[in-house]
Parts: sequence; C-alpha cells; structure tokens
Amino acid sequence: MSRTIIDCYALQTVPPSNLNRDDTGSPKTAIYGGVRRARVSSQAWKRAIRLAFADLLDRSQLGERTKRVGESLAAQIKALDPSVTDEAATELATQVFVTGGLAKVDKKKGELKDVESGYLLFLSHRQLENLAAAALEAQQAGSTLDKARFKELINTEHSVDIAMFGRMVADMADINVDAACQVAHAISVHAVDNEFDYFTAVDDRKADAAETGAGMIGTVEFNSSTLYRYATVDVDALHATLGDAAATRVAVEAFLMAFARSMPTGKQNTFAHRTLPDAVLVRLRDTQSINLVGAFETPIRETHTAGRLELAADALAKHATAVENAYGERPIGSWVTQVGEKTAVLADLGKAVSFSEMVAGVGEQVAEALGQPA
Repeated sequence: MSRTIIDCYALQTVPPSNLNRDDTGSPKTAIYGGVRRARVSSQAWKRAIRLAFADLLDRSQLGERTKRVGESLAAQIKALDPSVTDEAATELATQVFVTGGLAKVDKKKGELKDVESGYLLFLSHRQLENLAAAALEAQQAGSTLDKARFKELINTEHSVDIAMFGRMVADMADINVDAACQVAHAISVHAVDNEFDYFTAVDDRKADAAETGAGMIGTVEFNSSTLYRYATVDVDALHATLGDAAATRVAVEAFLMAFARSMPTGKQNTFAHRTLPDAVLVRLRDTQSINLVGAFETPIRETHTAGRLELAADALAKHATAVENAYGERPIGSWVTQVGEKTAVLADLGKAVSFSEMVAGVGEQVAEALGQPA
C-alpha cells in the first residue's frame, strides 16, 4: 500500500553552547561510532518545535500540556460565561475532570480549587472549549457531564501538536493518540570533548576599590558542534488524526518551518547560540521513513583542505545515494535548501530551492497525495 512519508534532514553548526543539559548541568552526549558525540534530545527539540508553532498556527489549532487541568478548564468556563463566579467555575471544572476519571479530589482536605491530574495531560484548546460548553449546558439542564460524553469530547478535534507528537494517558488508554511525527536525537557528526568556562561576577556595591575578589565564581560546561538532525512525519497518520486534508497540509508546512527555525533555549543568554541549518534536505517517500545517520558512523575529521561541514555534506550525499540505490528506494519528491559552497554537493539530491519554496512545494505535493484540490 502506498504511503506518504516526509523525511527531514538537516546539518546545523552551533557555536559554543549548552543546548540541552543532563542532571549535572553538562551538555548531553552519546557514544556513537565508538566516540563521544554532542547530543540534543528529541524531547528538547520537540518542545522547541511546539513552542515555535505558536507563531505559525492559530491558537485554535494548538493545545496545552499541563497537570493544572482544573485551572485551565475553569478559565475556559469563565470565558464562555463571564457571569459564572470564580468559585463556581472551579467547582464545575473539578466536577468535570473528577467525573471523567482524570483527576481526584482529596476529600480529607475538602479542597476543590484548581484540581490537578496526576500527570501532564495534553488537550487541545478546542477540546477544552467543548468541555466547558458541555459542562455549562449540563449544569443548566440540572445534570452533570457523564464520563462517556467527557471521553467523546476529549477524543475529537485534536490539535496539530497533539496529532504530531501524540498523547499517552495511562489511566484512559482509549483516548491515546499515536504520534504522526518521530524526532531523532540530534548528534554531532564528529567527536566532541566538553569544555569549561570559568567565570566571575563583580559585586557592583563593593565597599571600596581596595576590596578585592569576585562576588561570585563558577563554571559552565559547553561544547560546539555540527549536528545531524532528522525527523519524519507520517502524513497518512497525521491526516487520520486531524481528519481534514487542508488542515494536514497546514500542519506539515508549519512543522517544516518549525523544524528548521526552532532551537532549544538551554543557556541561550549565556551563549547566544541560535543558528539556522546550513542545509535542509526533505525527501517525500511512499514506502517507509529512512534515517541516514549511518553517514556519520565514522566520525568526521576535518583536514587541512576541508572542514567538518563540507565533509559532512559530502558524507550525507554519498550515503543517501548508496542506501537508496541498494534498496531500490526512490523518493517521489525531494527538495534541498543549502547555504554556500560547503554544502553545495547536497543540491544534487533534489530540487535546489529557497526554504520558503521548499515548504510550499512539500505542501503542494502532500495536498495532491491526499486528493485535495489545488
């Protein structure tokens, strides 16, 4: 059966930075190809993409992930009916989530204020609006929103971010949403050694010039790298969740924009590390997703004639061609946006276009695959 899969690849150089820290504050790393690589977790970059969606999509197309579900629903109830008091909105919101089975009230404390779920709950803004409207309607009819209706309302009108990244609810598995998007951990194409920045801060209110020493000293760990990034979107799964071809195209285009332009913000103020990819390659496939990370199993080592980025681009181009030739994989569409001569070799892998043209081109082909009129 023919499928529609979008594979997104990027090479992105970042300066000294600490994009994604571990529990000790060190930049995350991973062993790959026998050497230690810089790593940015998929969770960190997915959150950056979700935050970028706020500038690309309407609020009604998005959701929120929170444990403070009572507070969120109470605010929506108040928005729909300003005559409802804060206390009444809180009680109604609590009743909805307790009856629905996704929150509990501590009866010993007798507190109903801002009931929380036991875990982060991902709900679309439209689902919250529908819950609020149904709860008010039931209250006016002298009844309460039952569990079956509750489950129906939170399992329809999914937002783009829920459709992309999924929803897992352990206590209510029948409202889970399978993610249409998978994001790989970004890794450096070369070996890295973390470094330390020793810093001092001077107290502006020192008593006099004779007072020596810093008001604060410390260290910040960092590295710099050329990252290989990969993500894939199952367009058919995305369409099945969103239920509309036009919405699916919008979601795909927003994802491509966010994939390229987003950046995790760890230590951003310290390092000002925000860059754009040196190259983005998008392959539209009708078989399966293919991660081309094998291009960098042998770590890149710069030479006196070529740097890491140039060698990485060459390795990616050669590996992509080798894998697709060996397995008879032929993408049904391919676009390349690259910057400068160092990544020029990648232009041979697809249609060389500006990034905005890439986004539009992928969107058009996705719409065609879903049978959407031009």
